[in-house]
Amino acid sequence: MDQFLIQGGIPLSGEVQVSGAKNSALKLLIASLLCEGRHYFRNVPNLVDIHSTAKLLETLGVKTFFENDLFICDVGPAQQTLAHYDLVRKMRASILVLGPLLTKYGRAQVSLPGGCAIGNRPIDLHIEALRQMGAEITIEEGYVHARASRLKGTKILFDQVTVGGTENVLMAAVLAEGKTVIENAAKEPEIVDLANFLITLGAKIKGQGTSCIEIEGVNSLRASGKEYVVMPDRIEAGTLLLAGAITGGRVKVQQAPPFHLEALFSKLREAGFKIVEEADGVTLESPSGGHRAVDVTTAPYPHFPTDLQAQFMALMCFAHGTSVITETVFENRFMHVPELMRMGADITSKSRVAVVRGRPRGLTGAPVMATDLRASASLVLAGLAAQGQTTVNRIYHLDRGYERLEQKLQCLGAKVERIAT
Repeated sequence: MDQFLIQGGIPLSGEVQVSGAKNSALKLLIASLLCEGRHYFRNVPNLVDIHSTAKLLETLGVKTFFENDLFICDVGPAQQTLAHYDLVRKMRASILVLGPLLTKYGRAQVSLPGGCAIGNRPIDLHIEALRQMGAEITIEEGYVHARASRLKGTKILFDQVTVGGTENVLMAAVLAEGKTVIENAAKEPEIVDLANFLITLGAKIKGQGTSCIEIEGVNSLRASGKEYVVMPDRIEAGTLLLAGAITGGRVKVQQAPPFHLEALFSKLREAGFKIVEEADGVTLESPSGGHRAVDVTTAPYPHFPTDLQAQFMALMCFAHGTSVITETVFENRFMHVPELMRMGADITSKSRVAVVRGRPRGLTGAPVMATDLRASASLVLAGLAAQGQTTVNRIYHLDRGYERLEQKLQCLGAKVERIAT
């Protein structure tokens, strides 16, 4: 397993390019199952989760080609409609093949998913919504077995906001009979990206990005033959900006989507940082006397993203004052706290609330262990600002969601080295 060796205490400076959004690209590749033909996706990040998705698609009759940032899905008739445990267990997003397979072929057998251990993320809402659309679904021996002659459009009201549930129903509804209305839908930009891609195939969708999405089912879709450009990764962009902030530096993240990061910008400005939004990216400038502690509560988009909570907590470890971090999305998303404390952080956490007493003089480097994707990013950020050397172990978590992160940080002046162990 690889590890990062980080020599901290260097203010970052310069410009860096953000990659395509992993959380969008995964869903777009899966959506190609809905329509036979060649699909071209540009700005796809070269990540472990992308390669896992390619392996899954290939078992379902899709030929995949990936070179530089261009990903091609050549979709033929499905050889099978089984998504096997050995593939699905590696990545939670794999459950999203359920909707496309069921609506296109009338059947699907999908293993219950795996992924990061950041909390309970049941798929009950996915299953209940598809049942409301006429699917017969059972769960046997760890697999979801679903059948439907043709799904029927209906009104789906989610009891709580669910990104995956919204995406599964959205893809299922495009080939369903009649109109489907999703109420209390997730509003994430990645869902808008998915809907916009489906529209290029001939889907009829309105309201993406709002809490009410309307889909008028069509009999078939058709590959456009054009390249679809994946949106920039807002979480990577936020992480790189926070890397500049935690080191007291000045960085510009090119192609960062400012309208997707307003909740983060609001908190950074409150803490004393200057944020300059430009046509080609976002620049962060650190205050000369250090930053202030601010409170943060995570919530579904457009509020503060749970995927930036760990990184922001690392920033608060260096702040003047005390901050309160409240996590409302996932119950196990404070696993980075003990590792930050190994570096000298003063944090008291209980259940979903963490009190962070900032130490403006900083933390000290130490060996730490990544426990999930975003936790690993927080430890890298803490290491960049800490005095001395930090070793971040188990960075395979990091490789699931960040493309060449060490190289991007090196471009900003960081001393980060990947070591094979």
